[in-house]
Amino acid sequence: VQLQASGGGYVQTGGSLRLSCTASGRSLNDYAMGWFRQAPGKEREFVGAVSRNNINRRYADSVKGRSTVAKDKDKNIVYLQMDSLRPEDTAVYVCAAAEAGNYYSAFIDVNHYDYWGVGTQVTVSS
Repeated sequence: VQLQASGGGYVQTGGSLRLSCTASGRSLNDYAMGWFRQAPGKEREFVGAVSRNNINRRYADSVKGRSTVAKDKDKNIVYLQMDSLRPEDTAVYVCAAAEAGNYYSAFIDVNHYDYWGVGTQVTVSS
């Protein structure tokens, strides 16, 4: 499966963005899908994920209550809706797919994912 993230941009503190991860080659129904981010000089950080069966979701504490991951099975897209954005949310956001689709405990682990997409830049001004 090939993944491409989009929807990033420049937004003021308190604003919202909806990132999209478009898949080609296979259905997203075959995977758990995760979102990660990486700021300059920092390690890649888990943001949120949804299980293959689209039932379980998990979020990093830093975005919990402000973010939602959702699959659109018809369009083969996974979204990351981010609200109440803060300057510390500034990063390159990437999406990833895991063949082992329903291991909730593994969602936060970068090594759990088999496929990674090209990221999209999110910049939040103070």
